[in-house]
Amino acid sequence: MASQLGRDEVARIAALANIDLSAEETTMFARQLADIVEYAATVQQADTTQLTDAPSGPTQTHLPPPRQDSPAPSLERKDAMAMAPDARADAGLFRVPKVL
Repeated sequence: MASQLGRDEVARIAALANIDLSAEETTMFARQLADIVEYAATVQQADTTQLTDAPSGPTQTHLPPPRQDSPAPSLERKDAMAMAPDARADAGLFRVPKVL
């Protein structure tokens, strides 16, 4: 499995994510990802046959009970659009800066 995570594979993944990596970073990430995959394979081999299901939810007894969920009126669309710095009220959309 580690052979699939060579420098070429890391470079391909970086290109898909639009991330520029130097040659040193590509080598470093290839090594780190191979180590992670190897560790995950080791964990998958652990014998879990003797384990029982754990209870779900919080186990702390000092927590208050959850509050009741009750419906409440929400903000009107025109009011929300009026507060947005760059909204397209005609389309009912909020515009935000592009994030890469």
